[in-house]
Order: sequence, then structure tokens, then C-alpha cells
Amino acid sequence: MSLTKTERRQRIKFRIRKIVSGTAAKPRLSVFRSNKEIYAQFIDDVNGVTLLAASSKDKGVNLKGTNVEIATEVGKLAAEKALKAGITEVTFDRGGYLYHGRIKSLAEGARAAGLKF
Repeated sequence: MSLTKTERRQRIKFRIRKIVSGTAAKPRLSVFRSNKEIYAQFIDDVNGVTLLAASSKDKGVNLKGTNVEIATEVGKLAAEKALKAGITEVTFDRGGYLYHGRIKSLAEGARAAGLKF
């Protein structure tokens, strides 16, 4: 039985989600990557609430440059929003994607802006 690309990613996502969980003090930084955009959410899994969100659709993001550069900007924007809300530490959820390219640059942008994970 061969899995489609989305089924494979879904299995990896569930495997990660069994381990990675967020609280109000240390939320989960969840990343979703579509073909055009990239999204980041800070999620409190205990209460089932999204605390903050940032994406490449936000007004503060410069859309000039490569997708990797845009992802870095989104990571910085997400970290700035989180720090304003008093969130300094997160657990990173790559959402079943491989840790390279846009996912890696978003994480590095968030770290550069001051988030710890």
C-alpha cells in the first residue's frame, strides 16, 4: 500500500502531535505551509485556544524576495507578537514538514527575534 503525499504528511503530523503539546505558559508554535503562503500559530492545547497568529498575508510582511526570505519575516513577526503578549518560550511543531527551507527559515527568524525553543 503506497501513501499519497498528504497521507504521509498526516501520519508524520500525528506522530509529532503525540509528543509536542502546548500550554498557556509555553504554547505550541504550529506552522502551516501552502504553495503560496506560510502561517504560524501559537496554540494552547490545554484549553484548545489559538493565542496568536502570523502569516505572510499580514500587513507587516514584506512580500519582495524569495519564499524563504518571506518565511523568515513571518517568523520574526510572529516572535514580536508573542513577546508583546508575554510569551518567551514555545515548543516548535513543524506540522509534518521536513525541517528545511521555509520551515527552517521561519524557525530561525523567530529565534533571531528572541523566542526560545
